[in-house]
Amino acid sequence: MTEPTPYTIVGAGAIGGTLAVHLDAAGVPVQLIDADPQHVEAVRSNGLRLRTADGERVARLPIWHLDDPDAPTALGPVLLAVKALATDSAAAWIAPRLAADGWVASLQNGLNEATIARHVGADRTVIAFVDLFADVVAPGVVQDGGLGAMALGEYAGGTSDRNRRLATDLQHWGGPVVTDNVAGYLWSKLAFGAMLTATALADDDMSVLIDRNRDVMAALAREVLAVTEAQGIAPEAFDAFEPAAFAPGADPTTTASALDGLVSWLATQSKTRSGIWRDIAVRHRKTEVPLHYGPVIDAGESLGVPTPGIRALVAEIVAVEEGAPMHEDRIRGLVAAIGAAR
Repeated sequence: MTEPTPYTIVGAGAIGGTLAVHLDAAGVPVQLIDADPQHVEAVRSNGLRLRTADGERVARLPIWHLDDPDAPTALGPVLLAVKALATDSAAAWIAPRLAADGWVASLQNGLNEATIARHVGADRTVIAFVDLFADVVAPGVVQDGGLGAMALGEYAGGTSDRNRRLATDLQHWGGPVVTDNVAGYLWSKLAFGAMLTATALADDDMSVLIDRNRDVMAALAREVLAVTEAQGIAPEAFDAFEPAAFAPGADPTTTASALDGLVSWLATQSKTRSGIWRDIAVRHRKTEVPLHYGPVIDAGESLGVPTPGIRALVAEIVAVEEGAPMHEDRIRGLVAAIGAAR
């Protein structure tokens, strides 16, 4: 009997590491590629450790560094889970190693499929939305922050058997949906993500900062959703985020109620700070924010939809990355950019 082709997860960090442990727990073959030598060595020595509310789960999986000459070739399905900043270089590494029937799924934050498709082709690119709360807290150790959501489809359009197979294989983690409107989820996530990104400008919990800066947060989401609407994309609800409540022209009472629910939901999560905050305050590295929101700004400009709040948000994040102090006044300061557009 032929052994099934393993999934190759490129980027065994928060998203990739979490999914790898769950695939392994379900008996699905999986192997790992990662760029961090310390992380690779820790996984080789002690296994990939996923800490959850129910205890620690350990997966002992084969892992290679990107520069390892013994790294596998003829890759079958690849789950790409690197930071958006590394998408181009990772896709370039994958392309010559991809088997004839191989394909790549973008299990990342942001809009990365076009970059992947430039290297492997649109017909071998799976578009995916992943809402997963986790952090790498030490080499080889991922802290789970609670179950999220996922949607899978084909970047070239429609859905396929490989989407359904991946959804089935990930059932141990959760319940991915297969849909031809993954873009609707991705753009909703960008709207919700704009709020979470703004909280990285200050040193406090996401739920607290969103609650104290409701008008700014709603305005940021509204700008993203205005661009979404102008593209003819139907935004999809996920977790506690209801995009209709933040859409242009939404009833303020509906928006306020949705914010109540969002704040309450975030307060129940074990992950209280955003990954963007962790990149700046803990890891002291550049974030994905300019890459995430550059497409929003560009699409808005081409469609005549102003995005002054998003532009100001990106500028503030870059300033904090470069050493400017975190402070809640930076969130409040976005009001000026948003108000000027009005």
